[in-house]
Amino acid sequence: MSTTVHIAGTAMTPFARHEDKSMQDLVQAAVLGALADAGLEPGDVQAMYSANVYGGMILGQVLARDLQITGPALYNVENACASGATAVHLARQALQLGVYDTVVVWGVEALTQLGGGTIPLQRNDYKTQLYSDQGMTLPSVYAMRAMRYLYERGESPEILARVAVKNRAAGARNPYAQQRKEVTLEEVLTSRPVAEPLTLLQCCPSMVDGAAAVVLTTKQPKGRQKAVRILGSAVQSGHQELGCEDILDAEITARTARKAYEEASVPPADVDVVELHDAFTIAELLYYEALQLAPPGEGAALLRRGDTALGGRVPVNPSGGLLAKGHPLGATGVAQMVEITWQLQGRATGRQVEGAKIGLTQCTGGGIAGVDHAASSVHLLGV
Repeated sequence: MSTTVHIAGTAMTPFARHEDKSMQDLVQAAVLGALADAGLEPGDVQAMYSANVYGGMILGQVLARDLQITGPALYNVENACASGATAVHLARQALQLGVYDTVVVWGVEALTQLGGGTIPLQRNDYKTQLYSDQGMTLPSVYAMRAMRYLYERGESPEILARVAVKNRAAGARNPYAQQRKEVTLEEVLTSRPVAEPLTLLQCCPSMVDGAAAVVLTTKQPKGRQKAVRILGSAVQSGHQELGCEDILDAEITARTARKAYEEASVPPADVDVVELHDAFTIAELLYYEALQLAPPGEGAALLRRGDTALGGRVPVNPSGGLLAKGHPLGATGVAQMVEITWQLQGRATGRQVEGAKIGLTQCTGGGIAGVDHAASSVHLLGV
């Protein structure tokens, strides 16, 4: 399949506590904004892909009804934190096959409705429930990875805090980010302990709402912005882990990235800007190496040199990432696509990566017992 798929329009809401807005309000703002950006009308849409985790049954149809776009095919996509990116992947496949020529993909979540606390682990996996009963949560899983990383790499918690300082500095420049305040190393390290060695400022905020949308088309885009193409797209599920596994080996992400690089015919060294899944600081360090931004064992050095900061060789999470922007699960993967598209079009005011021509997004999702992650997605975009 060689049909070119363009990102013709993009939009997103600020990620925040939208207690005065419904999911319908959030999706309407994102979808209509993306259509306007593409120079299209609702009637031009041939299919819709709705990504969400906690919204309930046939949420997409409910939201589309209130958008007054009814009739076309609508696909509800749930793949944990990778839901939005998975929806983009599926939409691109349909476009390449010629099933449609113009579709809209949105992701949305209203986590404030959950009332606080950590995101629940998988409820339909009896093994995960056994672990949960013993106090296993996502912060504790990543904390174990962080402790192992510090031990094996001979590092101190300061290296973890550097990720938070970098991403929160970028988030301070992003009007769509939930937390827009720069922090110091000391503030990160002395913020409230969550799960040793992770502190509060090293964890993405869990109480956040938001929506993001993209218009994808195989036609020549009508919008006024520079056309952005999806060069590569891959989604993979996790292998069952038998025996003793290396918890620092982000195998699913490395495998997915290899597929995306191969399809796009783009080597890792050509990537100019990255949005990756930094739900916790340790995740970003592990993904540097899984995405081949740094050789094995050299992720910390990449960070220390400033290579992944704004102005560095390959800025990572110029939006502020999940740590600062927030992580409304279903919306995250689509929002990453929006940010990279804006970067490649020169529209990321205040945080622009100058001269960016190729961008990468990476999102993993789902914690189930005995599997690295349930899903992982990697996309490569180019102009």
